Amino acid sequence: MEKLVKLAKIFSDKNRLSIFALILRDKKLCVCEICDTLNLSQPLVSRHLKMMKETQILQATQEGKWMLYALTKDIDAALKCWIDETSKHLSTLPNLIACNFTRPKKRI
Repeated sequence: MEKLVKLAKIFSDKNRLSIFALILRDKKLCVCEICDTLNLSQPLVSRHLKMMKETQILQATQEGKWMLYALTKDIDAALKCWIDETSKHLSTLPNLIACNFTRPKKRI
C-alpha cells in the first residue's frame, strides 16, 4: 500500500508526469534536454528528478560529466500500470530539444 501512495504522490504533479512521459518516450535524457523540451527551470526539474529517484521510478547514470536519467529496471505491477497509461499520451509531448551532449556511439 505504501508504494501506491508514493506513486500517487509523484504522479499527482503535471510536471513530474510530463518528465516521466518524456523519459518513457526517449529512454535516457539529461536535465538540460528535459528543461528545454518542457520549458521548465533547471532547479525545478532537478527537484522532480530527485523525488522520482528516491521513489525508485528513475535511475541515474553518469556518462562523462553528464547525468542521464532513465526508468528503473525494477518495474513492479503498480509502476507498470502508470507506464501503460502514460504510453497512451506520448504523442501529446513536444519534440525533444536535444542538448550538445553527444552520446557515445554503440559498438557493433
